[in-house]
Amino acid sequence: MQHLTKSERAKITDSVHSIQSARASLADIDEEKVPEVDEIQDCLDSADKNLRAALKDVPQKKKPLA
Repeated sequence: MQHLTKSERAKITDSVHSIQSARASLADIDEEKVPEVDEIQDCLDSADKNLRAALKDVPQKKKPLA
């Protein structure tokens, strides 16, 4: 199993926060005005779950002790 670096974990965490923000912004959008907003929400949900799983399941790369 490959390890995530601290930088990769930070980038994934930032992406999760961005997805959460996008999901919240789209929550009150009228589907008649944006017909596929449900599909967009589903895509964001999937991305959120996958990124969170990566953070949970992939260990962080540890720096060697000096």
